[in-house]
Amino acid sequence: MTLKPVLTFAQLPIISELKSEWKFKQIDSVKWYGAIVPGCVHTDLLKNKLIPDPYYRTNEKDLQWIDKKKWVYKSIFSLSEEIMEKKNILLSFKGLDTYAKVFLNNVEILNTNNMFREWTVECKKLIKDENELIVEFDSPIEKTIPLFDSLPFHYPATNDQSINGGIGDKKVSIFTRKAGFQYGWDWGPRFVTSGIWKPIYIIAYDKVRQTDFCVTTNDISIDVANLTALISVETDTTIETLVDIWADDELISSTKTTFEKGLSTKQIAFSIKKPRLWWCNGLGQQSLYTIKCIIKKDHIALDRKELRTGIRTIELIHEKDSIGKSFYIKLNDVPIFMKGANYIPLDLFPSRVTNARYEKAVQSAVDANMNMLRVWGGGIYENDAFYNLCDEKGILIWQDFMFACSLYPGDDAFLDNVRNEITDNVKRLRSHPSIALWCGNNEINTAWYGWGWKEMMEKESPEIAIALWNDYNRLFNTVIPEALKKLDNRFYWPSSPMASIDQKAGDLSSGDIHYWEVWHAGKPFKEYGNNVGRFMSEYGFQSFPEMKTIEQYTLPSDRTIESEVMTAHQRHPNGNQLIKTYLGYYYNTPKDFDNFLYVGQLLQAEGIKYAIEAHRTARPWCMGTLYWQLNDCWPVASWSSTDYYGKWKALHYFVKKAYSPLLLSATIDKNTVSVSIVSDQLKWKTDSIECKIIDFDGKTLWTITAAVTIKPNGCTKQFFDFTMARLNKYTKDYTLMIITVKDDPTVPPCYVYFTEIKDLKLLKPSIWQSIIANENGYSIKIGTNVLAKNVYLQTDIEGFFSDNYFDLLPGETKTIDFVTKAKTFKSTSLKIRSLVDSY
Repeated sequence: MTLKPVLTFAQLPIISELKSEWKFKQIDSVKWYGAIVPGCVHTDLLKNKLIPDPYYRTNEKDLQWIDKKKWVYKSIFSLSEEIMEKKNILLSFKGLDTYAKVFLNNVEILNTNNMFREWTVECKKLIKDENELIVEFDSPIEKTIPLFDSLPFHYPATNDQSINGGIGDKKVSIFTRKAGFQYGWDWGPRFVTSGIWKPIYIIAYDKVRQTDFCVTTNDISIDVANLTALISVETDTTIETLVDIWADDELISSTKTTFEKGLSTKQIAFSIKKPRLWWCNGLGQQSLYTIKCIIKKDHIALDRKELRTGIRTIELIHEKDSIGKSFYIKLNDVPIFMKGANYIPLDLFPSRVTNARYEKAVQSAVDANMNMLRVWGGGIYENDAFYNLCDEKGILIWQDFMFACSLYPGDDAFLDNVRNEITDNVKRLRSHPSIALWCGNNEINTAWYGWGWKEMMEKESPEIAIALWNDYNRLFNTVIPEALKKLDNRFYWPSSPMASIDQKAGDLSSGDIHYWEVWHAGKPFKEYGNNVGRFMSEYGFQSFPEMKTIEQYTLPSDRTIESEVMTAHQRHPNGNQLIKTYLGYYYNTPKDFDNFLYVGQLLQAEGIKYAIEAHRTARPWCMGTLYWQLNDCWPVASWSSTDYYGKWKALHYFVKKAYSPLLLSATIDKNTVSVSIVSDQLKWKTDSIECKIIDFDGKTLWTITAAVTIKPNGCTKQFFDFTMARLNKYTKDYTLMIITVKDDPTVPPCYVYFTEIKDLKLLKPSIWQSIIANENGYSIKIGTNVLAKNVYLQTDIEGFFSDNYFDLLPGETKTIDFVTKAKTFKSTSLKIRSLVDSY
């Protein structure tokens, strides 16, 4: 009997992160300091106690000198004998920020100009027993001021806080391919970084190296999924091989192929029987396959790569219909309403974001019933850990390319740089099933047509205006989509918002909408309902974080809304005044700063809840709602629903209910109660809807129940006759309507008040509580004698309340889980307030 030879892996390439000790210094300084790589100059200065905490009080303004200096990093390293024996040794730089010269043993091997690109350099001939690697960083400010000064015009760059940076009105951010938000934004500070912000790897190999491996889904049936593996290989000589494709440890295909000398790419078709589909959160399992590609010759493995991906089909349907042009996601042939938020980087210094922080952010989206995040174009192409979590948890990604709120150069060198940036990042991300679509930029189309940029540039020079818009079209309608088309077949949307690829933004009947008249223009919340587009990809309302977060960056004397420190952590020029104005519309004036924070969060939550319900109940006209924004990059007043430390604001608790798989929403028009039952579920459901009115003491004044059949993946309307005369002997300011799905307590109840919140005649409730330990922390039972509006639970103990800022009905007992590692949690540690306590 002949035994099959065992496959050996001795010739596989070696890939090892360079983890030697690093030092850094200002380039004209003598003294070196310890550095952390990956990292940046700011975090290394902080680690060495050479600067104070950049986020504390007003330290930001005293640290603007950092980005005007040149910096240098140095490492001494040796390689193992196994690596040294390989024929080829490469250094792979996953991210250098940004203008860097790299020297290996006193020889310049690399000169970079793009934070978002990857760089790989052959260095076998330079490697010694002991090696010195030096990376010199030019100032991204000093490097680009001459470019600014040389031009006869200035590029619009709305959010570049150049004045805060001490360089006057010289908005130089557009010249450099790095994270735009680091130059400042209306929710962020200005810290223009330099450094080795991603790992450096050593790659050593003999004959063959896979440079790229991805898998795409062609078509799916119940019985089989047909896929294609794309394999790119670099080899010293033409070589005949076998390419094995494995799926979850099962050999799927084995194909003979020849790789030519140099770099070559092959496509190999394969199939998976009885495929498990990948679904977004709320609709099914997030099934993932581990796909391996092994290149072998004579039973010797020459290289091996693997990836995790999901089998699914995804389309963005943008077609003419009876009302305009649609804009919705179809996943596995099912139209899906997108529920989510816009996402910005979790820290101004991205290298210090841990996997645990990514986990917390993505899990917060999942826990709030989201199925999409929009990775906004002024930040970064996120870390692999972020996309892996979105794959695992079913969060679809609207992926912007990194351009936002500015016009950009159109010279050949800049465009070539962008082509390489697109190539690097699409190759890295395209196998993730969570990526739903690519978008060219954030708000540049609408800025040109709607913010006055076109008129401003035409006034300066009609010829310059034409040239700038030609550059825009070349970048976003030619260069990027052509580079993308070579790599991936997902939908490309040139700019958000837009009505259509050949139309500007602003048409509610087509494309996507950023609606900001509520907030920027001071319009009331009801306008959210009057301005519903086909896909609401941005809208928002500000609030401050909670007191525990504010205590992290202030002194007690700073804790007034107009203080210098609080103003420094409110980047919108009219933000505080807008919050105060809207508070006057809907709430009584809070009695102190602490209650201003509490009521301000309720104000934000009520506004966005109103918007979400307007969007979800308008389906299929509207098929997506992504509010601005999920998170913060530092502690600040902003539009976020979770603050810099990941703490849920009132908004996030409200969003969790507003994004419930089954949503109840109601309006009253004269004598009719119109109840919308929105279902994201894919099966019909029969139940009963109960509608009743009670007073704030808990007395039932009117009730009615009706059977209803709830259609799947849509919106069902139920109408009740209602005579306001029933309430004549009661006051509208002392009653509320409660609507529930009678036999499904998982559906959040809908509360309808008959007047503005500030006009309600709230009584001070007597709230009781009991605390019982459970396996994850504690269960808190709570009840009240009269309506307790917006009950807010607080404690100094680290933990998470499963619900907060909720309305508690008289006679109702509610249980809240408090997830904590604390061994003790007494009632004296719990503070409870309701809205009546705030004024």
